[in-house]
Amino acid sequence: MSAATSRRPAPSRKEATHERIVETAARAIRRSGYGGAGVVEIMKEAGLTHGGFYAHFDSREGMLAEAADRAGADTVATMARVAASAPPEQALNAMLRAYLSKAHVESVETGCAVAALGSEMPRQAPRVRRAATRRIKEMIDLVARHSPEWGQPGAHERALVTIATAVGALVLARAVDDPKLSDALRQEALNHLTPAG
Repeated sequence: MSAATSRRPAPSRKEATHERIVETAARAIRRSGYGGAGVVEIMKEAGLTHGGFYAHFDSREGMLAEAADRAGADTVATMARVAASAPPEQALNAMLRAYLSKAHVESVETGCAVAALGSEMPRQAPRVRRAATRRIKEMIDLVARHSPEWGQPGAHERALVTIATAVGALVLARAVDDPKLSDALRQEALNHLTPAG
């Protein structure tokens, strides 16, 4: 197969615009929460007028579902890139160090969607929750696959605890206004999750 035939066709103008709106909405929900992500503001931030919104989405809920899916996909992709760049036996620790880094604490708008939006999820529409749930399951599976215990009894359960601990530590590190406490929350969670790392 030649390079010309293996390339995807260039997206249409409408597809490119749709992608820009979803990407903008994915950042907006992490930055401002679902309630703070209004159609008018998102369209303006994307460089568009709000009148064109319904050419791309059936409702605000539809946009939020796509934004939740994109934000979650970004998180999983970032974790997978970190894992792929480390030696296999260090992949899990590398993911956790990146996830619990000070830079990630400070990157709400582009960071983990679960940590930014988890407490809001019970109040969201089913399709928004479904998108977030799918990405959370992918995070758990990614951690399980890079665990030294992968394939052994209890590996999936340990991955559940690892994700719950890491996300919880990130939420708390972002929540407090005391930088020393924020650093301690991150570091102690990391020490607990990567005792040999």
